[in-house]
Amino acid sequence: MTAAPAPQWFKSSYSGGSGTECVECAHVANGIAIRDSKDAGGPMLTVASGAWQVWLQHLRSESR
Repeated sequence: MTAAPAPQWFKSSYSGGSGTECVECAHVANGIAIRDSKDAGGPMLTVASGAWQVWLQHLRSESR
């Protein structure tokens, strides 16, 4: 059995350049993982794919 590949973390395109307030996300087996970019070894939150999609739809509807 092979180990799962390490998550490929990415920052939002809306992140500022100062590096003081940023989260990173990664696609994982059961959804999306979210972490503080300043604490890469710290805790992370995993959100189910369906819940993530609902949240994104809500954000998009609120930004109009």
